[in-house]
Amino acid sequence: MKGRTLLKFKIELEYVEPEVWRRILIPGDATFFDLHYAIQNSMGWENCHLHMFTFKKTRTRPKLDIGLPSDYDQETEPGWELHVADFFKRRGSKVVYEYDFGDSWTHLVTYEGTEEAVEGRRYPQCLEGKRACPPEDCGGVGGYLNLLDVIKDPTHEEYEERLEWLGDDFDPEAFEPQNVVFHSPKKALEWMLNSQDSL
Repeated sequence: MKGRTLLKFKIELEYVEPEVWRRILIPGDATFFDLHYAIQNSMGWENCHLHMFTFKKTRTRPKLDIGLPSDYDQETEPGWELHVADFFKRRGSKVVYEYDFGDSWTHLVTYEGTEEAVEGRRYPQCLEGKRACPPEDCGGVGGYLNLLDVIKDPTHEEYEERLEWLGDDFDPEAFEPQNVVFHSPKKALEWMLNSQDSL
């Protein structure tokens, strides 16, 4: 049954070293909005900005953007109407996922095949990963790398200010897959659509 088959993906945050990544399982009947929200939950993002999946142009398919269409962008396909399994047939297939068009966090999402769901276990599930994702609104890759330099140096003039902004519990090295909580994407989709209407 399609819903009992799971799709496995590796998500890698691009241009950040050491690497920030996750490996997740999602239901086989998931839409692209479901995948978006699973990425948000597993990475640690807060779903407070726009997003888009982009498939590059190939010999058999034109460039394709999947996300949240708007009055200004009619070419983006609505993610909640397209099923992920229809676009990933071969292991190693990739799509670029961008979150927050201002900070422009780009993720390489790689399809790693299928698994069968285990009876009684809830999905999506985060299998493994490394390092915390950057804080929201920290200025993209450049801003984040600068932030890491500042908090490593107690003598830096911005050290106290940055620590106060981050809070006491931010550790860039910390990540435990068992602590990931996946929320239902339904309310998130309603919020995104309502936010779009208010723009």
